[in-house]
Amino acid sequence: MKTLLKFTAATLCVSLLAACSNDQPAANTEAATNPNSSTAQRELIIATESSFKPFSYLDNQGQLVGFEIDLANALCEQMQADCQIVSQDWDSLIPSLNANKSDAIMAGMSITEERLNAVDFSEPYFDNTLVLIGKKGNTATINDIAGKTVATQQATVSAEYLQKNYPDAIIKTYDKQDNAYLDLTAGRAEFMLSDVVPAADWLTTDAGSEFEIKGAPIDIGDKVGIAVRKDSSLKADFDAALASLKTNGKYDEIVAKYFDSQAVSQ
Repeated sequence: MKTLLKFTAATLCVSLLAACSNDQPAANTEAATNPNSSTAQRELIIATESSFKPFSYLDNQGQLVGFEIDLANALCEQMQADCQIVSQDWDSLIPSLNANKSDAIMAGMSITEERLNAVDFSEPYFDNTLVLIGKKGNTATINDIAGKTVATQQATVSAEYLQKNYPDAIIKTYDKQDNAYLDLTAGRAEFMLSDVVPAADWLTTDAGSEFEIKGAPIDIGDKVGIAVRKDSSLKADFDAALASLKTNGKYDEIVAKYFDSQAVSQ
């Protein structure tokens, strides 16, 4: 059975060829959490961040679209829940969740020990690797960035990886991934460290046409899941719904819409 979305160096090569925060309290979701119960349909608020293409982003009409948006809607349908998906700034996602302003987070959020101190996570729905982006013709790799300016999004596994493993690099962090890309293209940063999928997508754009991935993707064992409040019964509900989507083929259908089919591990 196909179980988990995972990107490898080979998959990456195939890929390259080829609104604001809701301030009202979230609905009480601790009651009637059995997706098969006959009680009234639950209302859930799922928070995301809208500058992480192709996971979650705004289309030309300003509507939230992407892999995680489709997956969130499918999960909610499976759980018989009425879901509202809202966009928030990255740094506000966990504080808003724990302030009961949302019920769950689906925003390409990695499952880390630090975050597990604040929230619980569902079973992972995505395996992530990191890549270094730089100008075409520059032969440097991740091992050559000492003294170089490297852009990355703040409070992400990319930023944590750089700070832990390459303290001699000049690390510039940004509130949004898009702002890191802007400084990279403007020459204010020589390199950028990013998740592989949004990086591969950006390299196909006009802005990314002069850049390329430097070296092999970096596998740090990074897994992405749905964040919920500590001790929330929603964790079990999301786990059950995700398992059902993988069994009935809906998960694979959503994956195929946004990624090469080889990206799904067996």
